[in-house]
Parts: sequence; structure tokens; C-alpha cells
Amino acid sequence: MILRLKSTTKDYIWGGNRLRNEFGKKSNSLRLAESWELSCHSDGMSVIDGGDYDGMTLAEFLHKFPETAGEKCGGKFPILVKLIDAEDNLSVQVHPDNEYAEKYEGDSGKTEMWYIIDCDKDSSIIYGFKEELTKDEFKAAIANNSLLDKVNVVPVKNGDVFLIQAGTLHAIGKGCLIAEIQQSSNVTYRVYDYDRRDDSGNPRELHIEKALDVTDRNAMAIPVQRHKNSKDNQDCELISCEYFRVCKEDISGTGNEHISEDSFAHILVTEGIGEVISDEDNLNIAKGESYFVTAGTKWHIKGNCSIIYTVV
Repeated sequence: MILRLKSTTKDYIWGGNRLRNEFGKKSNSLRLAESWELSCHSDGMSVIDGGDYDGMTLAEFLHKFPETAGEKCGGKFPILVKLIDAEDNLSVQVHPDNEYAEKYEGDSGKTEMWYIIDCDKDSSIIYGFKEELTKDEFKAAIANNSLLDKVNVVPVKNGDVFLIQAGTLHAIGKGCLIAEIQQSSNVTYRVYDYDRRDDSGNPRELHIEKALDVTDRNAMAIPVQRHKNSKDNQDCELISCEYFRVCKEDISGTGNEHISEDSFAHILVTEGIGEVISDEDNLNIAKGESYFVTAGTKWHIKGNCSIIYTVV
């Protein structure tokens, strides 16, 4: 079974309007910073769009038909997929691991990956520290406003891929449009936010003490995996880690055939138009759309398009 999903959108002060203008996302807010494409998280759930289960949240569907998520999912739905439009810099932040998040936040930890769909020619990200810091040195750098002197600033290009493990200090830079695949968590500890104010004129909350607890303060090498376009409609693995496997497929004609017995698949269309086809379904697809493919479904895509698909 293949289900079209309707996303949840988020308005944050750093967001722009590319998701609205280029990806067809709808929102009444002034800015459209994030679109949660695949989510069973209580802070923003995907809703089934069309078919027999139209209007049902994905969480409700999976509660009714748990076998459709696949054996690898276990109890809690494990991942969340976003589109992110950073018109301005995001805060410098960190996410806790599972143990800390469950103990103090009642949520999962957050390891994530970024695929740079598009970016300005001078765009960059922040990824970890240049040199190892003690906890006191880290705290002092925050207090005396020298933190940005301590971090790796990494120039990015379209197609770059980054794995951001829980505990890694990081930030998405302005001008980046990103597909983010992450653990299903909404726990973020802000460390530095450029002295910005929210829409009410108040400083945005920082979470210094918790960030000091969870941040990996070791020097970090810069892990860049440059994406190469797949050939002959074959898929190209972007990232594989303990939480998810993410692949990209550039399709001209008929794409590769996919099936996974022990995990669902999520399809995110990043460019073009086509059809996603299984024995049961034949759905038109277009840039900006998302689809949930139930475990055990054999599927492929026809058309001229690019997709990112994720399995557990």
C-alpha cells in the first residue's frame, strides 16, 4: 500500500518562503521554515491525504495496522523527515542522546542527517569544534561570545551529505535548503542565537546547562560525503546508520524496483514529476510530495524526477 502524506509546517524566525513557492507547501504564517514530511511525533503529525484513510493521522493508521510499519520499527515510530528552508542562520545547537533525552525530556535522542538540496554559493554549516575544549573552556566561550571562533565552519554545495550524531554541536547556515532525516525527537538545546529576539521582542531561550552536559567537546574532523548522481536509474546510498538508511534515486524513464519486508519506506520527491507504482496503487507524484510505503510492498517509479527514500 502507498499513502500520500500531508505535512505539518513550522514558522520559525529564520525561515523563508521557498517551501511555499517551490515545493507547494501551504501555510498561513508569514514564514515557512520547516515542513515535517514524515512524522508521528506529537508536536506535528503527518496526515493521510486521499484514499480509504483520508484525514487519518499516520500515527492512527499505524496504531490500527502496526504490521505496516515493519518489524524494525518496534514500538515508537522511529524517524522524522523534514524539509528545511534556512533564509537566515539557525541557532548553534546540540541534541542529546537517547539516555539523556529519555531521562530529562521524555523523548528520544536525536541523531540526524542532512542532504543539501540547494544552497547559496557562500552557504556553510557549523559542525563540531576545531580543537578539544574542556567543559570550563566551552562554558567560557559561550559567556564571552567567542564560541564561533572555536567551531568548524564548513562550506557546502548542492548534494553534500552530513551525519550529525547526537552530541555534536552544529548549525545550518543561511541560504541552505535541506532534507533532514532524524530520529523522531523534538529536543534541541540552543547554545548561541546571534542575540536574536522572537516576534514578541524577547530573547530566544538558551539551554546552556543541558548543552554543557551533552555536547561532545572533542575536536572533530569534517565528514563530507559528496553525492553523485545515480546512473541508469539505480539508487545511491547517502547515509546508513543505526537509526535509518537514506538513498537517492534520479529517475529518467523507469526506476529501480524496491521492496523491504521488515521496514516501511518513505519517499520524498525533491524534483520533477512521475508515478509511484505498486501491485495495488498507481499514484502521480510531484516535487514536494511525500509517500508512506507499507512494509512488504514492491514499488518503483516512472517519470523524470529525483527522490530521497528512507527505511529503518
